[in-house]
Amino acid sequence: MAKDDLASFDGKVTDLSGGGVYSVTLDNGATVAAKLCGKMKKFKIRVVVGDKVSVGLSPYDISHGLILHRHRS
Repeated sequence: MAKDDLASFDGKVTDLSGGGVYSVTLDNGATVAAKLCGKMKKFKIRVVVGDKVSVGLSPYDISHGLILHRHRS
């Protein structure tokens, strides 16, 4: 599935699990497990607990997502 097909939501990183899986609480109150997208890994963009991020969710499985963008504070 392409990035264009993903639904984008904003949220805040609340927890870091092993294996590069982040727990993100969305603005609507839902919590999802998300990984970094390939460009963020390639350019070594760090995401820490408390950062505001944009998460792309698939319409087929809304419990997992990709972190697409880290917002500046």
